[in-house]
Amino acid sequence: MDRLLLYHALLFVACGYALIRGKSDARIVAIVFLAGNFATTALRSHAASTYSSVETSILVIDILGFAGFTYAALISDRFWPLWVAGLQLTTSMGHILKAAHTDLLPLAYAAALRFWAYPILIILLIGTWRSHQRALEERGSSATA
Repeated sequence: MDRLLLYHALLFVACGYALIRGKSDARIVAIVFLAGNFATTALRSHAASTYSSVETSILVIDILGFAGFTYAALISDRFWPLWVAGLQLTTSMGHILKAAHTDLLPLAYAAALRFWAYPILIILLIGTWRSHQRALEERGSSATA
């Protein structure tokens, strides 16, 4: 239960901060992440055999998330959105791994899909904070000039 509380706290802090203080790239990443999070929760199969085969609905969500993160990376003048897209690609590769190795333990498959959410949120938070600090410094130096 503590893991779930930590995840939701990180989710709402990182995405909320990005939506309030972030540039367009951070806002896109936050919106895509929030949409993907809620879609995954709504569409995840609740059967006892969860993650025993490829989770098709989560695969589609992950591919759409990768497309959204890649778009944010392409329009950004910063490097951090590229890291986010790359980590999402790593998450999406978990589905290919499960399809190729059907004997992969459900717990390992679930962990492969869930693990990278934490670094993505941390990168979003740090990237937004650094961008906001940079904007404040630029405003401060132009105000004194």
